[in-house]
Amino acid sequence: MAGGEKELDEKYRQLDEIIERYGQQEGQLIRILKEAQDIFGYLPEEVQTYIAGKLDLPVSEVNGVVTFYTLFHTEPRGKYGINVCLGTACYVQGARGILDEFRRQLDLHGGDTSADGLFTVKSTRCVGACGLAPVLTVEDEVYGKFRRQDVARLLRKYRRREVTAGDQRAERPDRYPEETAPGH
Repeated sequence: MAGGEKELDEKYRQLDEIIERYGQQEGQLIRILKEAQDIFGYLPEEVQTYIAGKLDLPVSEVNGVVTFYTLFHTEPRGKYGINVCLGTACYVQGARGILDEFRRQLDLHGGDTSADGLFTVKSTRCVGACGLAPVLTVEDEVYGKFRRQDVARLLRKYRRREVTAGDQRAERPDRYPEETAPGH
């Protein structure tokens, strides 16, 4: 059995445990779906069908819940979720151009997730920080007064985190230019 198949089997084994734990209780579909998403990273059609079969529910009912709640994702997501606010204040301040610049730099033409699996870029409506417009979030971090020319630097910052995490080194402070070796 290949490593990928073994890993997938383990995920379904975990899902079976969750379904066994909550499947007989009324109103636990959302909990099961949330935990399934934690295991698989998202809820592909195959997982939705599997859950529906185990719970003896129509697939359309499971899919209806998945597509109704924004908490659930049916496509793989990047490690870093970038949400560009397109609320009125942000839009007027150029947020559309920022979103387009992220899509251009990450070559997102057919989806929202970069080919390296690091970034998922989406638009969102008002994040409630209109005084900082244009605003975007990366996971729990908020970036206000963001400019289109800041896109490359932000992407570098998160890519650097990946490199340094892999090398077990501390992140280089932003004040160091790209050409400067750490410690110089």
